[in-house]
Amino acid sequence: MLIRDAELWGRHGLHDVRIGNATIAEIGALVPLAGEDILDAAGCALLPGLHDHHIHLAALAAKHMSVSCGPPDVADAAGLAECLSRPGDGWLRGIGYHECVAGMLDSATLDRMAPDRPVRIQHRSGRMWFFNSAGLDAILALAEPPPGLERETGRLFDEDAWLRQALGSVPPSFAGISAELATLGITGVTDMSPSNDPAMARHFAAQQAAGALAQKCRLAGTLSLAEAPSTDRLAIGPAKLHLHEAQLPDYDAAVAFIAAAHRQDRALAVHCTTETELVFALAAIEEAGILRGDRIEHASVAPDHLIAEIARLGLWVVSQPHFIVERGDQYRRDINADTLPQLYRLAAFRDAGVILAGGSDAPFGDVDPWAAMAAALSRRTRDGVRLGAREALSAEEALDLYLADPADLSRQRRIAPGAPADLCLLGRPWAEARERLTSELVRCTIIDGRIVHNRIDQAPVERGRGIDPPA
Repeated sequence: MLIRDAELWGRHGLHDVRIGNATIAEIGALVPLAGEDILDAAGCALLPGLHDHHIHLAALAAKHMSVSCGPPDVADAAGLAECLSRPGDGWLRGIGYHECVAGMLDSATLDRMAPDRPVRIQHRSGRMWFFNSAGLDAILALAEPPPGLERETGRLFDEDAWLRQALGSVPPSFAGISAELATLGITGVTDMSPSNDPAMARHFAAQQAAGALAQKCRLAGTLSLAEAPSTDRLAIGPAKLHLHEAQLPDYDAAVAFIAAAHRQDRALAVHCTTETELVFALAAIEEAGILRGDRIEHASVAPDHLIAEIARLGLWVVSQPHFIVERGDQYRRDINADTLPQLYRLAAFRDAGVILAGGSDAPFGDVDPWAAMAAALSRRTRDGVRLGAREALSAEEALDLYLADPADLSRQRRIAPGAPADLCLLGRPWAEARERLTSELVRCTIIDGRIVHNRIDQAPVERGRGIDPPA
């Protein structure tokens, strides 16, 4: 394929780009070869494909089979009751619940709203499920209760593996979400699900082999994940340590986990959404020793002195800029005003020299990277209030969050000969696109030199009438 007259990210002027054998073969003023497919960029921006550096693909796929039970779709108890009243007799699976809707749910509350079918609702944090009585009876008929189940309330804490086994769940197909990611210009993802193990790695590989998952993947997860083989499209990434302030792990056990990951030559990725979790993580990482690539996921609350510690230790940070939009108004109601400027900081990390990348945390956040970029610029909540205005990035800096190399976040991917032909073609030059960052800009997404998304209002790829290839 030959892409003509493209404005290449990081280069001046317009260039032609030839793709061959899934890589960038040539860049310059190129003559079409006989029979070569031609894609006319018409002066529009051609970017390296975007990479989501923190996502949960299986949970995102399950979201498509679930009912939204939290903000902004559901705002109060009446709305939740209406949401749960849909007809049916099988399981009703809800997601995205937050206690601002109707408090901390229990089985008695859900029985009043949905008495006639089994219901399970996942909290927005991803670590808690709520069951009604019918759901509790159904699940306990299949398996003995685990330690994390409160039978009197119907609340299940941190027992997803037990729940999957009890329900006989199999990992879902990724075909639908892969197509959705392609419409956003996403050519690669880092799956951050802490339970990822060799079995889940085999599922990812099978989905790629079957063509259901077009994106290249990097998997974080358990220590056992190190036993899974890597391929050119599926790499084994960091070991994931998921901290919860209400129940922090034994400190020595956390240090041992980090050291074990490093012995596997795997970096650490540690979930930190509170200041306490971040303090715990930094102490444990320093005691275990630093491996280049150790990273903090979220860094949701980061005071100046902890940013300085992250910089001193040489850690990387993967943030979710869109949470300022999606959750900012709730934060304003729930969090001390002095803490608000410390939420999901961006410029402060950049200014401290911390390597920074962006991820969606989907399905717990919006999967759209363009919405996240726009949030990084505006720092505005849905109600229009600016939170941490000093943390705003430029359009270029926001885009860079999704151009980082997933194997080394300190490197930016570029369009250059020999680089993978994973590309995102916009429908506008960058000077225009930067003024309104939206997924509507994405015209074409290419993975391994193959078009996986082509917007229907654009002209099709043309067949070239160029010179014959050399003998």
